[in-house]
Amino acid sequence: MVYWIVGGVLALIIIWIIASYNGFIKLKNAIEEAYSTMDVYLKKRYDLIPNLVETVKGYAKHEKETLESVIQARNMAVGAKTLEDKVAGENMLTGTLKSLFAVAESYPDLKANTNFMDLQEQLERLEDEIASSRKYYNAVVKTYNTKREVFPSVIIASLFKFAKKPLFEVSSADERENVKVQF
Repeated sequence: MVYWIVGGVLALIIIWIIASYNGFIKLKNAIEEAYSTMDVYLKKRYDLIPNLVETVKGYAKHEKETLESVIQARNMAVGAKTLEDKVAGENMLTGTLKSLFAVAESYPDLKANTNFMDLQEQLERLEDEIASSRKYYNAVVKTYNTKREVFPSVIIASLFKFAKKPLFEVSSADERENVKVQF
């Protein structure tokens, strides 16, 4: 009788370990899928930015510094190797794009240019899609990180070395402020 009880308890523990491990794997895969979806939108944005910058260049020749910072931020985001670097690069790129659009506001001819307007609309749609995909990614990461930290699944997370995943978030107070353009 004691063997049956011990065997039953061991079976329940093994089933719980398997279920918990599989739950982590499902969440890890969901994070990877969410990140890949977001990465597709980011790639589209990376491809669109040079066209936008070239369009603005024709109208705003003396805004070289702003245009160069947009391209530099784009290159930093594209070349990011880790998720943390990608988050930092994306935050920098978002800030420089705000500066670019603030500069564009100062040029009525540019604002009336159909190519610029089309590119701006495409970028705005992409930004909305990126924001949605970031929300989804962050929701999945939050679920994963919470599961990783609560008892008793923290035991499985530690045992199988499931690491904490970073959220996509604004990293500094400067990025939360409105862009100021001065001539």
